[in-house]
Amino acid sequence: MIKILHLTFILLSISSFVGRIYLAEKRPELLEQKWIKIGPHIINTFLLITGFTLVFQGSWLSAEYGWIVAKLIALVAYVGLGIVAIKSQGELRWKAFAGALACFVYIAIVAVSKHAFIFF
Repeated sequence: MIKILHLTFILLSISSFVGRIYLAEKRPELLEQKWIKIGPHIINTFLLITGFTLVFQGSWLSAEYGWIVAKLIALVAYVGLGIVAIKSQGELRWKAFAGALACFVYIAIVAVSKHAFIFF
């Protein structure tokens, strides 16, 4: 059940990120609406709660957990690049957006493979 919730919040999170980038590009005035500002934070809070719940339920902290640390580092990079993408304009926005999506893909691959070094 928790895994399904976590996967649902992942989809909602990436969808809201892509949607906010679209709005930042096409209709930036809409980003000022309260529900658009608060909604992603609520989604991401539940995403983190379900993620930590899965870590503790799976007892992944009692064994080799380098892949979890790698996901957390990539998550910080994803958030940072996402902020740059939403607040910037032009080429910088699209480079940050591409970087954030690359972080997202990396996090997904590590989550499935349980290996931090996906290229080895």
